[in-house]
Amino acid sequence: IGDVRFAAGEWVGLELTDSRGVHDGNVMGIPYFECPAAKGVFAQPAQLSASGAITASAPAVAPSAAPTAVASDADEVETLPSKEKTADGSAWLGQQVLWKGKQGVVRYIGDVRFAAGEWIGLEMLEARGMHDGNVLGVSYFKCSSGKGIFAQLSHLQTTGTRDSAAVEETLRQVEASVSAGVAAGVASSLQVGQRVMWKGRHAGMVRFVGPVEFATGVFVGVELEDPVGYYDGTFMGQTYFKCEPGKGIFAHGSMLNEMARI
Repeated sequence: IGDVRFAAGEWVGLELTDSRGVHDGNVMGIPYFECPAAKGVFAQPAQLSASGAITASAPAVAPSAAPTAVASDADEVETLPSKEKTADGSAWLGQQVLWKGKQGVVRYIGDVRFAAGEWIGLEMLEARGMHDGNVLGVSYFKCSSGKGIFAQLSHLQTTGTRDSAAVEETLRQVEASVSAGVAAGVASSLQVGQRVMWKGRHAGMVRFVGPVEFATGVFVGVELEDPVGYYDGTFMGQTYFKCEPGKGIFAHGSMLNEMARI
């Protein structure tokens, strides 16, 4: 009984009396307990009856889960498709959320092979996750090793940007800066109060210059004159500056053009 590396919350490891489990107590290379192969399962306390049997209404393993051990590198990896949004529509792919106060992006929504119910797969912005989107030989999404976690909607807190496109746009800018050879940590020559042009056609005022939580290096926060941005100065739960909603953007200094001083 306790925490596990493949999902959030408290889990109970069970040895079944017949071979309808999915492992031997060892999951993703971590031994939680020992039992014969294909007799081990994990379930959350709410899924168990008083006698310790798994309730029929909430199976610990999704019905389609095959009773096999963790896939080896030589085995074919199963891939499950994600839903676009949760059943209640309150979370969607690409949305930014907080899990235990840490920032992440929704990469998967749907059923999983290791537990019942609807689960959300997150790519954490810092390497404080548990896996790479692959759990028990099933690929749900892809991210860097140690950045993936699964949690249920009740364990997550949404944060305040307009939509998923805002997150993706900023993260694309981060990737573009890296691919263009921009050195991390190089201070921008821009200063707060300067007028700049974003994407060659959107004028704005620099409101922030400095390090950020969502990437390595120095980024510039700009308040645009027109509401063609994404933010109000807050990104992924962190406030860097304040402006009207939809007028704030973040970019590397190399992606902005300084306007002539008047």
